[in-house]
Order: sequence, then C-alpha cells, then structure tokens
Amino acid sequence: MASEVAEHKYQLNVKMTCGGCSGAVTRVLTKAQQEGSVSSFDVDLGTQLVNVTGPIEEAVLVEKIRRTGKEIISVTSLDDSSVAEAAAV
Repeated sequence: MASEVAEHKYQLNVKMTCGGCSGAVTRVLTKAQQEGSVSSFDVDLGTQLVNVTGPIEEAVLVEKIRRTGKEIISVTSLDDSSVAEAAAV
C-alpha cells in the first residue's frame, strides 16, 4: 500500500551574481531531483528566484542551498493558497 507524499512548492530569493552562482544552486537541486526529494525546479539568475516543487521539507531545502555558500534572502511557501513568508537566517 503506497502512501501519498505531499508535494510542496517554494520560492526562494537567493543572492546569485553570476552563472557560477546559479550553476551551484542548479547542481544541488539536480542531485535532490535524482534522489527524489525535488520534482521540478527553476533557477532564474536575472530575478534571483528559485522555484522548487517536491516532497522536500523547507528546512532540508534551505540547508541544501545554504551549503552552496549562497545567501538566502527569503523563502516563500506557495503550498495551497496560503502564502507564508519567512526570512532565512
């Protein structure tokens, strides 16, 4: 019997100043996607926004991106219609 895993949607504002920065975030999210914790993602260097969908928990996602050395300005949960925004530490 398979259990349903909740899909979460997040938008992160990540300080990225060059292709190397966005590449680092892309690499970490690609690995998470291969592991099954991320279903899809989009990294936009121009807007410095990273959109992520998947069963990954917010704290785990933040830690993965933080390990790239990039500063996370904010994290917004886009689950359902409720939008909760919290500044990352």
